[in-house]
Amino acid sequence: MMMRSCCRPLERCFGRINGDGLLWHMDLKPHASGDFSIAVVQANSSLEDQSQVFTSPSATYVGVYDGHGGPEASRFVNRHLFSYLHKFSKEQGGLSSDVIKRAFHATEEDFIQLVKRSLPGMPKIASVGSCCLVGAISEGELYVANLGDSRAVLGRRGFDAEKNSVIAERLSTDHNVSCEEVRKEVESLHPDDQDVVVYIRGVWRIKGIIQSGS
Repeated sequence: MMMRSCCRPLERCFGRINGDGLLWHMDLKPHASGDFSIAVVQANSSLEDQSQVFTSPSATYVGVYDGHGGPEASRFVNRHLFSYLHKFSKEQGGLSSDVIKRAFHATEEDFIQLVKRSLPGMPKIASVGSCCLVGAISEGELYVANLGDSRAVLGRRGFDAEKNSVIAERLSTDHNVSCEEVRKEVESLHPDDQDVVVYIRGVWRIKGIIQSGS
């Protein structure tokens, strides 16, 4: 299946607006179920985030990867996740929740192996990570998957008295250690580290630094 992609580095895809080097956008382009566009505001001078859109006649994939600690993890996800989505959906005869879970797991396992190989020469890589938010449309079905605290939101027209407004509906669930279930999962994965999750200034954080459980 031939796929068209738009992925960072952003300069390949987006035009800069009003000369602002931290702001990009891409005008409307077609996909299997309609049109899409992208706008990005870079928050830091060092870009740790990645995003991509793949379109084909039968499916559309959208990925947003919020990196932290460095760009290595988000760049890795950007290069590998959609390849696994395509591979597993082809093997299983179409996209499904199981396909997405397998793609997430395979990408994570590959990155863990990269970290282990790179650790002696680049110890900093052990402290990087990335949230991962994916939306996919296939066969008229919308799938949303999220690891971390990025958020997918659907904008729809209101009805009756609200018909001239746009209503935002959350499609994803935040996945970070402020959630007790996620907090217990992180603690169970690191039973020998009593400080893996720390409550600081009213907020639960991993190692006292980030909230994300990704």
